[in-house]
Amino acid sequence: MFLQTRFLTGLIAFLLSFPCYFCSHASPHYNVHLGKASGHNSPRTFINAIKTRELENWPWRKFGSKVGGRSLASLKTINVNDYGAKGDGSDATEAFKKAWEAACSSEGSVLVVPKNKNYLLKPITFQGPCKSGITVQIYGTVQASADRSAYSSDIAHWILFENVQNLVVQGGGVINGNGKTWWENSCKVNDELPCKEAPTALTFYNCKNLVVKNLKIQNAQQIHVSFENCVGVQASGLTIIAPGNSPNTDGIHVAGTQNIQISNSVIGTGDDCISIASGSQKVQVTGVTCGPGHGISIGSLGSGDTESHISDVTVSDATLSGTTNGVRIKTWQGGSGIASNIKFQNIVMHNVDNPIIIDQKYCDQAKPCKSQSSAVLVQNVLYQNIKGTSSSNEAIQLNCSDDFPCEGIVLQDINIQVGGGKAAKAVCNNARVTQKGDVSPNCMEA
Repeated sequence: MFLQTRFLTGLIAFLLSFPCYFCSHASPHYNVHLGKASGHNSPRTFINAIKTRELENWPWRKFGSKVGGRSLASLKTINVNDYGAKGDGSDATEAFKKAWEAACSSEGSVLVVPKNKNYLLKPITFQGPCKSGITVQIYGTVQASADRSAYSSDIAHWILFENVQNLVVQGGGVINGNGKTWWENSCKVNDELPCKEAPTALTFYNCKNLVVKNLKIQNAQQIHVSFENCVGVQASGLTIIAPGNSPNTDGIHVAGTQNIQISNSVIGTGDDCISIASGSQKVQVTGVTCGPGHGISIGSLGSGDTESHISDVTVSDATLSGTTNGVRIKTWQGGSGIASNIKFQNIVMHNVDNPIIIDQKYCDQAKPCKSQSSAVLVQNVLYQNIKGTSSSNEAIQLNCSDDFPCEGIVLQDINIQVGGGKAAKAVCNNARVTQKGDVSPNCMEA
């Protein structure tokens, strides 16, 4: 009996030790909850406390265990509702500004957008630098104002994070660009209208050590998410959705950004699922599902006779379905610079138009582009283990410059057929191609 009593006492003490561990990784909200549980003398009470929370709401699912090396339990929680936001669809712009100012001036903070609430925002800038790292937990819905006149002071941005370091934006909530009115007034929908700029829904400009994950971003006015001049970015678990006919609604745009990883995301829009623009280096894209849309693109580069540079880009383990392009490199005539060290690996295509394409004569304007000799040089590009079906007869199109041919192009283990099992074709102009393994269609037979 004595041994049984000692055993039960030890077991209870062991079980009661768990809340303290979890509390050290939780937000203050959960700290209070678990602290109450740990104050009881019975392990049954602790187990019941666990059951009162859905697993998806536990802190290790919502947060990293640390931000900037600090436990989240030690961070200050700032709730937008405490600054005047109602979450009933009314304008919450000023409340979000005040909440951000409080978070940015704190020594480590978590800014919370509560669940089951809808917050209307006009254009807003979350400006840094801040005193310490910040985590923005978006559980509810943030929706853009449909009033186009609200963007008169900055037509290019809706939500902008600028000059912020050690920033995490996550939480499983929704960012809704409410873009329908912008699409209806686009020159690409109505060619009688003048072509005007529209806002990017979510922009990160000049940010360092940035994590963006587990969010749904939908119906952007134009681009959904843009990383510009950032260093050290992890973007994962994103769902980005807009109608396939919505104009210029790129899913993720990367420009002038270094060391960025985009992973495990689902993107279906009216433009490129991912577009990688000039100045970007060390870009890794993996585990992305794309469609509808225009595929995964590098470029466009060299527009307006500009100099462009891109290097060290890897796109792997992607699935593209029903897109108007597969993996594409697009450059304008008249540009200069280099796009080099690019890999497209382990990619599956389902009924994709133009599965593999390099277009050094890209022209996205109403008037025909004039022929020019200058071009952005495309070199050292690997296409490896790409399989599936093409909705066009020409599954491989390498349309390179007469004066600056594509160099170091490698096709390895390619098997793309036209729907129904018909053989596809390859068109390879001014491209210096090496083929390895089984390649179908084949440039040598073009």
